[in-house]
Amino acid sequence: MLMSVDGKISTGATDNLDVDKDFPKIAGVREGLHQYYEIEQTTDLWSLNSGRVQDKMGVNTKEIPNKTSIFFVVIDNSHLTEHSTRYFCALSKEFVLITSNTDHPAFRVDEDNLHIICQNELFLRDAHVKLKLEFGCQRLTIQSGGTLNGSFLREKLLDYIDIVVAPILIGGKDTSTLIDGKSLLSEHELSQLGVLKLQKCMVLEDSYLRLCYKVLH
Repeated sequence: MLMSVDGKISTGATDNLDVDKDFPKIAGVREGLHQYYEIEQTTDLWSLNSGRVQDKMGVNTKEIPNKTSIFFVVIDNSHLTEHSTRYFCALSKEFVLITSNTDHPAFRVDEDNLHIICQNELFLRDAHVKLKLEFGCQRLTIQSGGTLNGSFLREKLLDYIDIVVAPILIGGKDTSTLIDGKSLLSEHELSQLGVLKLQKCMVLEDSYLRLCYKVLH
């Protein structure tokens, strides 16, 4: 994941603001940004994101891409369209949509590599088991929004954290952070925290950092 020094993964509290769109415009940040995208190319062949994040990145209006060797998983109820579903089918070796919307536009798309996991409500652990048993997914890179990241944390589904820290402070209590979702309310919930062990700390060019952790519990 890419974040600011104060843990923000967006430049503001609206979907019109986004680090992928805004960081390239900011002097002192854009110069080293390429390092994040280069690291991103070395992640797992299975990649998970949210429909909201993909919508912010313009996937609903992008041209149909060429095929890659990546398996894409997207969790979405309302942000993807028929066009963006076909986009991911064209881009992916296999495309898995996880949704609780029985009227999702993806149900109207007929592609051999489209697979839909439909749940009454989002249950990440069950979806994770299906990805492993039905599709052979052994390692999955998660690059989603703060709320979904928080759900993965609370359900103890994170094994490693790989963060690129950009040299910028963003602020704003409503701006999404690396881990969002519901706050803990009592000491009895402290077991839901993610305790980490630093495995690697790299000083990159142009004041960027890369921090790699193992999740202990």
